[in-house]
Amino acid sequence: MDFDLTERQAFFRDRVKSFIDEHVRPRVADYHRQIADGDRWQPLPVIEKLKPKAREAGLWNLFMPPGGALSHVDESFEFVGEQLTNLEYALCAEEMGRILWSSEVFNCSAPDTGNMEVLHRYGTREQKDQWLAPLMNGEIRSAFLMTEPGVASSDATNIECSIARDGDDYVINGKKWWSSGAGDPRAKIAILMGKTDPEEHKYRQQSMVLMPLDAEGVTIERALHVYGYDDAPHGHMEIKLDNVRVPASNILLGEGRGFEIAQGRLGPGRIHHCMRTIGAAEEALMLMVKRLNSRVAFGKTIAEHSIWEQRVADARIEIDATRLLCLKAADMMDKVGNKEAKAEIAMIKVKAPKMALQVIDDAIQAFGGAGVSQDAPLAHSWAGIRTLRLADGPDEVHARSIARLEYAKHAEI
Repeated sequence: MDFDLTERQAFFRDRVKSFIDEHVRPRVADYHRQIADGDRWQPLPVIEKLKPKAREAGLWNLFMPPGGALSHVDESFEFVGEQLTNLEYALCAEEMGRILWSSEVFNCSAPDTGNMEVLHRYGTREQKDQWLAPLMNGEIRSAFLMTEPGVASSDATNIECSIARDGDDYVINGKKWWSSGAGDPRAKIAILMGKTDPEEHKYRQQSMVLMPLDAEGVTIERALHVYGYDDAPHGHMEIKLDNVRVPASNILLGEGRGFEIAQGRLGPGRIHHCMRTIGAAEEALMLMVKRLNSRVAFGKTIAEHSIWEQRVADARIEIDATRLLCLKAADMMDKVGNKEAKAEIAMIKVKAPKMALQVIDDAIQAFGGAGVSQDAPLAHSWAGIRTLRLADGPDEVHARSIARLEYAKHAEI
């Protein structure tokens, strides 16, 4: 088993790291100042000014097309990014995760990444021309509407939003929430999951449709907060859909294909989330160690108090173990496909957020009162990562999948 990075893997990881260190990290104070000043629900100049630099550096749409596969693409190469594999991109995503907002600089932030993958894999040429091209160019942003407030959305068969055929249109009715990205004024298109046929088999009732966010009948009712953070200008919105009409040509792949699309979308997305989470844990560990070495309590540095040796050691062990599991999952996805890697994907989805939350919590403890304040990035980082134990399927759903695979492995024949 070879754990050395290939030249290409190291090349992209190191370029992303160098770009962040040179251009992004020095602007962190500017980012927080711009968030605090003026209209918080407008694009931030600090990010917009960095995007052309990233594009010029060849660090743009790093994940496109998914897995680097072009064999199924009939059209020209205008929808092609850097074509990184899941494993190659995972290494870059870890570096982006060290600073919460840096992924947008590279046009690699959720939910746009997942939506671009869906459009690339399943969209028609017309859908790609209308929506994928401007998304890849960074001209617009997007949202993904799946979760609903009235049902347990961890079981997607519960989704009640209706997508009803009416002549040449589909008519959408329902309510969605945690629609991340819909607060951004640049968000022009949403991929929405709902029911087209409640009488079909439970896994064939759902479909996905492209819904312009400025369509008549779309009402953003409120922004939801994550432990008090509204994450402007990105936002997590609750949206009412009242007889929203979209052309029938906006359906993705066909009626009843929603679960199929969801599985194609969520596998890579979970890798991205988990690797960014590892980056956040690395950043927290770095901040914790610097704090422990710089503060004196009871006559010696905090680092010299033995409890911290155990916490720092545990953090290093857990980060490295999680990274290896995540890279294994990414490598399997590239080599044998998402379906064969489902156990590994489920395992990292459970492991990575729990690991990072513990590391960040220990870092907060090392910082004392500053750790829970706005003077350190730790509280916001913890809040964001805590949502990952729910997003893209809660821990319990993934644990259930892991257990069932284990039961099947040892079942009596």
